[in-house]
Amino acid sequence: MAESWATLGVDLHLEPTGSGVRRGLTDALREAVRTGRLAPGTRLPSSRALAADLGIARNTVADAYADLVAEGWLTARQGSGTRVAERTVVPPPDAVPRRREQHRPAYDLIPGTPDLASFPRTEWLRAARRALAAAPNSALGYGDPRGRPELRSALAGYLARARGVRADPERIVVCAGFTQALDILGQLLRARGARTVAVESYGLDAHWNRLASAGLHTEPLPFDELGTDTGQLTDEGAVLLTPAHQFPMGAPLHPDRRSAVVEWARRTGGLVLEDDYDGEFRYDRQPVGALQGLDPDRVVHLGTTSKSLAPGLRLAWAVLPPALAEKAAAAKGEVDTCGALDQLTLAEFITSGAYDRHVRAARLRYRRRRDALVAALAAHAPDVHATGVAAGLHAVLRLPSGTEKSVVQAANWQGLALHGLSSFRHRAAVAEPLDALVVGYGTPPDHAWAGALDALCRVLP
Repeated sequence: MAESWATLGVDLHLEPTGSGVRRGLTDALREAVRTGRLAPGTRLPSSRALAADLGIARNTVADAYADLVAEGWLTARQGSGTRVAERTVVPPPDAVPRRREQHRPAYDLIPGTPDLASFPRTEWLRAARRALAAAPNSALGYGDPRGRPELRSALAGYLARARGVRADPERIVVCAGFTQALDILGQLLRARGARTVAVESYGLDAHWNRLASAGLHTEPLPFDELGTDTGQLTDEGAVLLTPAHQFPMGAPLHPDRRSAVVEWARRTGGLVLEDDYDGEFRYDRQPVGALQGLDPDRVVHLGTTSKSLAPGLRLAWAVLPPALAEKAAAAKGEVDTCGALDQLTLAEFITSGAYDRHVRAARLRYRRRRDALVAALAAHAPDVHATGVAAGLHAVLRLPSGTEKSVVQAANWQGLALHGLSSFRHRAAVAEPLDALVVGYGTPPDHAWAGALDALCRVLP
């Protein structure tokens, strides 16, 4: 046998106390079992291995085990070793009580998450195997703070081809999710002397809060039928937009206003932060190209796998102007904080064509859900109209004035998780509030979509 007997068995942390080695060991084991630190069924190290670990005689450990078997704390069977007996665990009186699990809704229509059950596990695993087999040993080190070069190169090619982004691998910084990218940009904006960032009247308060935590004030821009009114920009240091598919209202930014925001950035030296959160999913119109393509020196393009694959991957990217790329990498830190293996897998997933295949299949699946939603509204709630459905993973359902709160409450009673449009309204927005629901039709798994749709129709006025 190549391994010595001392290396066999499991690790076990014990601190024998009290008078006598045997009694101290027995008490320590009993307490570990009583409090649940050693769970029922746990196999203990052999007496020889534990004696070697603790530096005591083997007979002392064997005697302690025998005492606890006799008391019923442990069981010992030939061939299966010594194990913790099955028994009710009584926590110590000062133990922190477990938090009660929140009641989970029967159906979830909260926007912001794709159908996680459709994650391409098989293709992802294949890509992971190929990536790991080809990875140099250096890939397992701390790495470049900008991210793995394989992923930055793959992203540069994909974004140029699919989104019209003028990207160079040296100008891409891989981040652990969109929020880290926003944190980094908040630092850079403060360093540039910015104090205010213009935002859309409707959006995610989590993003506004991240900017506020960087010491930046957020000022909402007016919103109308043409989208966010970028003509109202003045001396803000930056503006955060979702131009391809406004979240949550769903409309693309009007071409005139796309041009206006770029001209504002050129004139004032400000930055445009382009959140391209679900740019891959379009159904009834030509894709709206990335705003960054109009002026790569003034627009920061931000993307993520959170909608196309899964938010749990925590992979996002920022395509930055040349003058900011190095500063963003420095702000991120001295080493890469994103998992190298996931980065390599995503790079292989993109370059092999698996990412395009997955996005196309997902686009068809979500379009069928969108069509079913529109048809169900026409049949069961003809006075409720869906808007913003030409792209993305959610729809806005306009409601009669004054009914949003009651509909959301009724949905909660039906076990249906829903958000009203008011949840996404900036507290300083000046436009008249609209009553509407924001329905995330990408969230439920396929088998739950029909039930979610029926539950939604039951609560609509």
